[in-house]
Amino acid sequence: MKYTYVSGFADEMNCYIAYKEASGFKRLSYEKRLAQFDRFCVSQGITDVRFTENDAIAWAVKRDEEAVTTHYSRINFAKNFLLYLSRKGYDVYIPHDIKSIQSDFNPHIYTDDEIFRYFQAVDTYEPDKGNKKNLIQLPVLFRILYCCGTRINETLGIRKKDVDLENGIVALYETKNDCARYIVLSDELLDLITQYADKCFYALEDDEYIFTNVNGDRLCGDVIYELHRKFLDKAQIPYFGDGNGPRIHDWRHTFAVRSFKQMVDNGVDLYVALPVLSTYLGHKTIYATEKYLRLTVNIYPYIEEKWAASINDIFGKVATIYEQD
Repeated sequence: MKYTYVSGFADEMNCYIAYKEASGFKRLSYEKRLAQFDRFCVSQGITDVRFTENDAIAWAVKRDEEAVTTHYSRINFAKNFLLYLSRKGYDVYIPHDIKSIQSDFNPHIYTDDEIFRYFQAVDTYEPDKGNKKNLIQLPVLFRILYCCGTRINETLGIRKKDVDLENGIVALYETKNDCARYIVLSDELLDLITQYADKCFYALEDDEYIFTNVNGDRLCGDVIYELHRKFLDKAQIPYFGDGNGPRIHDWRHTFAVRSFKQMVDNGVDLYVALPVLSTYLGHKTIYATEKYLRLTVNIYPYIEEKWAASINDIFGKVATIYEQD
């Protein structure tokens, strides 16, 4: 989707995107974030390249139902854009960033019964109209989210050429922080994706996305979010509103917690499990992965009893530094 900016920052926003893209960053995330800032600037009546302290105060207000992590990301992204403008010679006020932020969000870890009911809802979904391909692609897409712990946007970014059916590996390139990585498919998931490939890969070019809308374009995340709400309702899993979940991203949380439990149950040392999972999930550091270890210990107390010394040692060494997953 191409964003058209209309505030006084429009030209500089396009220049900023070109600058970031030339530096090796993905343009899509910058387009979306700048579109949000652009709408704010329009509401403030900003028609030229200016940003006052009062504008910064208004921008910094935490919005209703806005998660702490989202608020942190929004403020600091705008600061980086304004710093770029300042270096170009514009007189703009640079807002203070938000430091040492801790998320106040408690992820929903799906139970075995919820997982069964959710995927029963996915597998029995029959669209009344629109994209008939959803009948075969949604069961595959949601199982990748759950079985591989991928983020929704990097899952939707899988292209035909990224799928290695012979070795049971999928390459992820459209990832957060440009941390390209591989995910390994279980035998059951590989069999499911192979069946899916037999049905639709013949119609795709190597560079085309494997999950598509009715026009053959990349499937939109907003569509998946709407379907997720329908599946929750059909599975009778209570939905507590925006920011409170259960969210699609909670499949990633569930994967991480279950992976930690599986490794610990198999005797893998926590010093080994932490960096392994961190790498697999595509985290830049282990700080983002540490929270999953804490979650796992809270859900399965016997792990703390078994690994008390290691857990105390790890939690004593790992600093509590914000890193959004």
